[in-house]
Amino acid sequence: MTGGTGDDLVGRLSRAGVGDVLADAAHRSAYASDASLYRVVPRAVVRPRSDDDVAATFEVCRALGVPITARGAGTSVAGNAIGRGVVLDFSRYLNRVLDVDADARTARVQAGTVHATLQAAARPLGLRFGPDPSTHTRCTIGGMIGNNSCGSRTLGYGRTSDNVLGLDALTIDGERLSTGRDDKGRPTLEGAKAVAESLQAIAQANLAVARTEFATFGRQVSGYAVEHLLPERGFDLTGLLVGSEGTLAVVTEATVRLVADPAHRLLVVLGYPDFGSAGDAVPAVLEFTPTACEGIDSRIVEVVRGRRGPDAVPPLPDGRSWLFVEIAGDDLGEARERARRLVAAAGAVDTRVVEDTAEAAPLWRIREDGAGLAGRAPSGVPAHAGWEDAAVPPQRIGDYLRDFDALTEQHGLSAMPYGHLGDGCVHVRLDFPLDKPGGPGKFRAFLEDAADLVVRYGGSLSGEHGDGRARSELLPRMYSPAAMDLFRSVKQAFDPENLLNPGVLVDPDPVDADIRVAAARPVRAKLALAYHSDGGDFNQAVHRCTGVGKCRADTTVLGGVMCPSFLATRAEKDSTRGRARVLQEMLDGDLAPDWRATAVHDALDLCLSCKGCASDCPTGIDMAAYKAEVLHQSYKGRLRPRSHYSLGRLPRWSRLAARMPRLANRLTSLPGVRTVALYLAGVDKRRSIPEFAGQTFRRWFRTNAPRRPDTGRPVVLFVDSFTDHFAPEIAKAAVEVLTAAGYAPEITTESACCGLTWISTGQLDAARRILGATVGQLRDAAERGVPIVGLEPSCTGVLRGDLVELVDTDDARKVSAATVTVAELLARTPDWSPPSLADVRVVAQPHCHHHAVMGWDADAKLLKAAGATVRRLGGCCGLAGNFGVERGHYEVSVQVAEQQLLPALRDAREGEVFLADGFSCRTQAADLAGVPGKHLVQLLADALPERPRT
Repeated sequence: MTGGTGDDLVGRLSRAGVGDVLADAAHRSAYASDASLYRVVPRAVVRPRSDDDVAATFEVCRALGVPITARGAGTSVAGNAIGRGVVLDFSRYLNRVLDVDADARTARVQAGTVHATLQAAARPLGLRFGPDPSTHTRCTIGGMIGNNSCGSRTLGYGRTSDNVLGLDALTIDGERLSTGRDDKGRPTLEGAKAVAESLQAIAQANLAVARTEFATFGRQVSGYAVEHLLPERGFDLTGLLVGSEGTLAVVTEATVRLVADPAHRLLVVLGYPDFGSAGDAVPAVLEFTPTACEGIDSRIVEVVRGRRGPDAVPPLPDGRSWLFVEIAGDDLGEARERARRLVAAAGAVDTRVVEDTAEAAPLWRIREDGAGLAGRAPSGVPAHAGWEDAAVPPQRIGDYLRDFDALTEQHGLSAMPYGHLGDGCVHVRLDFPLDKPGGPGKFRAFLEDAADLVVRYGGSLSGEHGDGRARSELLPRMYSPAAMDLFRSVKQAFDPENLLNPGVLVDPDPVDADIRVAAARPVRAKLALAYHSDGGDFNQAVHRCTGVGKCRADTTVLGGVMCPSFLATRAEKDSTRGRARVLQEMLDGDLAPDWRATAVHDALDLCLSCKGCASDCPTGIDMAAYKAEVLHQSYKGRLRPRSHYSLGRLPRWSRLAARMPRLANRLTSLPGVRTVALYLAGVDKRRSIPEFAGQTFRRWFRTNAPRRPDTGRPVVLFVDSFTDHFAPEIAKAAVEVLTAAGYAPEITTESACCGLTWISTGQLDAARRILGATVGQLRDAAERGVPIVGLEPSCTGVLRGDLVELVDTDDARKVSAATVTVAELLARTPDWSPPSLADVRVVAQPHCHHHAVMGWDADAKLLKAAGATVRRLGGCCGLAGNFGVERGHYEVSVQVAEQQLLPALRDAREGEVFLADGFSCRTQAADLAGVPGKHLVQLLADALPERPRT
């Protein structure tokens, strides 16, 4: 079907003036999947900078017979955004809001515009784009148009198709078409005259089918929306193209309707004994015109509690399933009254009404993260998309949910359903045995039975995500032969050679073809890390990534850390998802054959090992651990990069320098010596060399031991290498604060190290030996129930997390469980209250590992209780241990710092304190902004009313 070699395709595109063409193994691997089960490797990826680039790509692909697939954020769960030819990624450059007209309440956007970007542009005008899918922080408007996305608030604002007024698109023959509406609201069309004439004839010949089989209820998304071709709808090509999944034309711009944001939103949470009962209540709920009616049950709530702790789920009403109902309006009294009447009529076992949007946000976040949180089934094994968003008329949703549960039980599957119950749309991930013999066949059998069940309820195979590769083959179970012929005729009119997203909707690929997970082989032998949560299987670990793409979200809007390198480069391969796809390719594909493959190291090179994904990705993926494993496997027994010997073994060199710190500082400050030292160490010449302390903390502690009180509750201070050799004043302040709180700090007899620098450079055998010795130093304290207090967040994070992955012993688990941060310890200290920080204004940069492993909530609560005014930054500082100082990483390190840290420091008011517990964060701020940082214990020590003798 396709002609020309890959090199020929790339060369032709380049000669046609298309500037950003990617055909290397790393990028092709990253784009081989989306958020679906499927793997289809493209021949090339084009990131167009203009409509002319799109047109030129069309011309080359048409000449060579190469298929084209349009892609936004790649969050499609049905396999709509992958293809064997050229993938057009609109998100990189064609991502601007071109115009917002407040009077007309419209906006004009490019196809790659992120939903959240449009909302940010409309919000100052009191407007918003109505549909809001759970992926709103990263999905694009073009992708929403392709799938006819809906989201939580369809009840209030309608589907995407209800909110798109006009489109600019290209047909496969390169003709530009523009749709819109005239001043009387009637559909208009410019261009594509021959296509329009064919479609009019097709519609005229199929009036009965179009009138009887389509638009039967609000969430009928499957197939083409041919009802829009009917004469009574004015031959509306906009409506036809929305939801056509890029198979008819490729949209480049859109004019969308904006709506006024209501002044008040109330969240009514209704508790029910089971999910079916919650569904039964939906018709009664709809009587009160909610803007949203979402459903979750205890299965997904327990996942959140298990992964993020009991405090991660705000208080819920009694019950095992819940409806989240939003009542919105400009009159608060009217909204409250409607909520009151809803509560009285809903038949719930318990209720809760939340008026504070900040209080409601964590509840909504559970629902938004559903696709990722449901990545592990109640059975404990991976759960998959495939039957993801079927919909039935909402009046029948309760019975459907019960029958669906029975069907999953019949097939031996378990599930975590959730979704837009007010629209009759149910999301679910199921533990299909895709990795077992016959797994794909069982997957097919379930899909066929599930499709038949939906059809019996008068429903749609897809309620918002489109049919893609997951459901297109099943469409004949939903539609008549005449309707299927109508689809083929529409496709023929637009794309007779089937070059636009082939394998989808018309002439579909089999639902059980190209399943990525089915090719995954267990990888358990000779691994350095234990992967306890994945049964010891590295492949299962990297397949945690379901592709939801939260790693592409802007943390300046969303908060959190993940993924700083993607925000710096905007390259898919530099996202957590992109890296996971390359690792999957390494294990199961053919583009990256082994651990040392160029594509693998290219994808991992800019990973900062920040661990943001370990907490921020709802699937719980840990790319820092996977990078360490790859480096371990790649360099074991081989010569390593220079920085692995210098930065990777920094604690060892620090102990040597501590013998003569003044000499070490003098030598490293001499220009010639400094330059040579940085070069030999593999460090960027623009970086500073931190100064060694004149006296280590351990030496100071031993010298001052007789002067300290010998009473108080025992606590072991874990003296990490960074604090000991570069910032002993922090540990001294910790001794003051802990002594004042009634503790008697101790330290280990011998130096103890967490092995962090060895871990981040993949020297995992050495890290295991180091940590084994550290466990030996700390074991007695842990067994006695003595808290082990960490000061450097990255080192504390190792003891809390990586330790048990490397040292798989009961002693290691006891040490891990005993390790706490200062704030965590003080929070549980009886009768302790913080010194007043009422006049202190703080710009806080939580260390990434602090955020990801321990969480920063205890610190935030302590600062609030002390009366401090805190401006908390998200994102990463950009230094990230060895990453930011290594040669080749400086520019990206600075770009990451510019995301939040550096702007905040430039904007800081006089007298504001920069609070950063992490050595890396303080170093980055000092290097790039000349701003010194303080540790939390220093802030507290400075405020002690009477500083104790230490």
